[in-house]
Amino acid sequence: MQHLTLNTGVEMPILGFGVYQIPPEDTEQAVSDALAAGYRLLDTAAAYGNEEAVGRAVKKSGIPREELFVTTKLWIQDAPAEDNTKRAFGTSLDKLGLDYVDLYLMHQPFGDVYGQWRAMESLNREGTAKAIGVANFYPDRLIDLIVNNDITPAVNQIETHPFFQRADYQDLMREHDVQIQSWGGFAEGKNELFTQPLLSEIGRQYGKSVAQVVLRWLTQRGVVAIPKSVRADRMAENFDIFDFVLTDDQMAQIATLDGGTSLFFGHHDPEIVTWLAKRRLDA
Repeated sequence: MQHLTLNTGVEMPILGFGVYQIPPEDTEQAVSDALAAGYRLLDTAAAYGNEEAVGRAVKKSGIPREELFVTTKLWIQDAPAEDNTKRAFGTSLDKLGLDYVDLYLMHQPFGDVYGQWRAMESLNREGTAKAIGVANFYPDRLIDLIVNNDITPAVNQIETHPFFQRADYQDLMREHDVQIQSWGGFAEGKNELFTQPLLSEIGRQYGKSVAQVVLRWLTQRGVVAIPKSVRADRMAENFDIFDFVLTDDQMAQIATLDGGTSLFFGHHDPEIVTWLAKRRLDA
């Protein structure tokens, strides 16, 4: 496993396991299988509703805590945002059954972002969140947060896949020492990704699947990837990407697949902003 060093000095695996859209009743087994396959980075969120199942799998694994990298995320909080952010973090820690998380992300760039971030900075200084970062922040929102606060986000988790590659944005993040992390690395199969001719041909040259080619492409770019699966064989396949290297020409060919726009939804769309900003968790 390759690791990247965040701007806090914390080391983060470049490949992990995500549990988005895995039902809570299936999550514990999925995480147990992922840990058995070798994954040590686990990515969950309060909004996913499966933090408790992740925590149970971690506890049952017997893997020393210091060998794991656990990420969870803060959902949008009501005022007062600072107090409610700390409360939400405590709830996540309790559900995970952990004393700290390795990375705490602000899930959406909405609500009282500054109040939420101040609370996250406090958690980072206390050591209960070893690193803090954001998700779904577009360049303007990320730079605004950086220039107006004390701590620069360690990570920005954003939609990144062959059809929306974010190369220019990655360069900007690199300038500010922010690590890019991908969600939706397989584009949820959109645009017939798993049978895409170019990716399929590259895979044939190495005896690899399209999924493995995509994960190799992401990690070779220095993008942290968190593929999801509930099948142990697929987890093992996704983990097996460090025995081949894409050529510069192949990387350039994959770059031609970039459509430059989201395949899911836009965080600048007023309807999407309204829906996300008004959503509240039951817990």
